[in-house]
Amino acid sequence: MAEILAENLSGKAVTGTDGAEMGMLYNITMDLETGRLRNLIIEPNEHLDNSQFEVDEQGHLLVPVDRVQAVKDQMIVQR
Repeated sequence: MAEILAENLSGKAVTGTDGAEMGMLYNITMDLETGRLRNLIIEPNEHLDNSQFEVDEQGHLLVPVDRVQAVKDQMIVQR
């Protein structure tokens, strides 16, 4: 995958591989010891069935970064 600056990802639309519009990227978490990215934090669409992913206290979806399939005009994640 090509290098992309994190500041260019904030607010990017996130879509599932099934075509479902999941929401907008809110933030990304990382492991401070290893520097590896952990989760996309997604502000979900209201109609989205979010039972497939963990949800934080604010209602954001926590999607493991290893589920990212593509990053272009939008992010595509495996559902």
